[in-house]
Amino acid sequence: MSDDFMLDTDDLERRMKGAIASLRTEFASLRTGRASASMLEPVMVDAYGSPTPINQVGTVNVPEPRMVTINVWDKGLVNKVEKAIRESGLGINPQMNGTIIMLPIPELNEERRTQLTKVAGGYAEHARVSIRNIRRDGMDQIKKAKSDGMSEDDQKLWESEMQDLTNKYIALIDETLETKQGEIMQV
Repeated sequence: MSDDFMLDTDDLERRMKGAIASLRTEFASLRTGRASASMLEPVMVDAYGSPTPINQVGTVNVPEPRMVTINVWDKGLVNKVEKAIRESGLGINPQMNGTIIMLPIPELNEERRTQLTKVAGGYAEHARVSIRNIRRDGMDQIKKAKSDGMSEDDQKLWESEMQDLTNKYIALIDETLETKQGEIMQV
């Protein structure tokens, strides 16, 4: 008899919070028409023989709402940083000034805004799938406990708790997506 079964909701919730944190990181890399240092986080520079984040080869600043500057520490890497930004798909044209690379952030047109909202939707769906996978893991633990002798009432109670936790995090993803899409579409 398994009357002492305890679903590790703390671990499941920690994993769900991790999915939300990952989603927010992905959202931070999407341009909203305003300059942000975080938009460069996914860009990797081939520095010293290995892919390196831009913030590890120079200082990233946002001096104006529509400008990002990168002060590259090593003169030999300036061209590699510039090339990495051009090839990143961010749609930004870097301007060089010695070891400083300036990135003027252009206004987003309606078509690009629509594309970015679709990308944001894809990120959100990926996060929803992660949450559902965590829910499945929890449900598998409950089914195993049921086969070990858990009562049907306890099984339904734990399944209900697991579903409530899932619904809470799916709603949080939807809310975060709605906010991000609003930012993207804002002119």
